[in-house]
Amino acid sequence: MPTILQIRGYRFFFYINDHHPPHIHVEKERSTAKFLLKNAELVKSKRFNASELSEIRKIILENIELFKIKWDERFTNY
Repeated sequence: MPTILQIRGYRFFFYINDHHPPHIHVEKERSTAKFLLKNAELVKSKRFNASELSEIRKIILENIELFKIKWDERFTNY
């Protein structure tokens, strides 16, 4: 699970065998979520509250170009 970014206790990552559409996973302690990279839309979440999800989405939007570049580097040839 390559970590792309760690910030404010959140770890943003891809799974090695991830799939399209491009997305990013995030975890903090026992909480997890998945967001699409197209528009930072939440796909699913476990144990994050609404405030945390809002903060995560903001972080994703601030770093979306980095996440897209890293996704392309890892999954373009799949």
